[in-house]
Amino acid sequence: MHIREIFAARRPSFSFEFFPPKTAEGAEALFQTIRELEALRPAFVSVTYGAGGSTRQLTHELVVRIKTETSLEAVPHLTCVCHSEEDITAIVGRYARAGVGNILALGGDPPRGIANYDKSKDAFQHASDLVKFIQQFNSTGLHDDPAGFGIGVAGFPEGHPATPNRLMEMDYLKAKVDAGADYICTQLFFDNRDFEDFRERCLLSGIVVPIIAGIMPITSASGMRRMADLSGGTRFPAKLLKKIGACGDDEAAVQQAGIEYATEQCAELLKNDVEGIHFYTLNKSRATREICENLGIS
Repeated sequence: MHIREIFAARRPSFSFEFFPPKTAEGAEALFQTIRELEALRPAFVSVTYGAGGSTRQLTHELVVRIKTETSLEAVPHLTCVCHSEEDITAIVGRYARAGVGNILALGGDPPRGIANYDKSKDAFQHASDLVKFIQQFNSTGLHDDPAGFGIGVAGFPEGHPATPNRLMEMDYLKAKVDAGADYICTQLFFDNRDFEDFRERCLLSGIVVPIIAGIMPITSASGMRRMADLSGGTRFPAKLLKKIGACGDDEAAVQQAGIEYATEQCAELLKNDVEGIHFYTLNKSRATREICENLGIS
């Protein structure tokens, strides 16, 4: 189903994100998680994509398995990194033949473990270029859906780590939407004021596609520290730090505090008419299930 139909039928939408495991055991554990979350009937689920080829085939396999073995709508991520135009043509064609209806088009992070990576050799330098290419594929009529692929892009409420100029950042986002993106899915954030400001700046820039909020509940103190290292600038409000700090070394209490904080975030977003909430699950179901239960989503 095209993402525009999904949003037309379900506002606000609820969706989940997974990453493809690298082992058979991990894949089976993830599928148990997917089965548990399937009962919540999300609008769609997305599957991440490894830069430099680390999980490319695994992403395709997981997306096809979700499509064939569950009732869920799977949205694969696709990045520009380390790809020729021939690569992207082949990948998009495979998804079209498999009946996949939507793609999340991303610029992608520089690959780890690949020496001397040269971004200038990638066929698509920006996510907007990838969006344009997918729209060109749509015009060929090779997809079963006459509308072709629905296309999502990323938004950054706290600012794009590679674009400190916040005015240029909105210009780049507008370019992705103008190229043919149907919706924006934001990176995680912990202060709803960042999201509301981002949404208002989108309107000022003439961006009117649906914007869904990316939420990742804190499930461990160590995970929060890793997030701070990897995210390139995630802001942790004092209210959240106080809540997590009060738990001390009690990891179960930390997880519960994270669930409570994320529930409060989501409730406030829903009160302010958010168009969708996208949960970064880290391939676990408990936190997401409890948040949905707290919000009355069953």
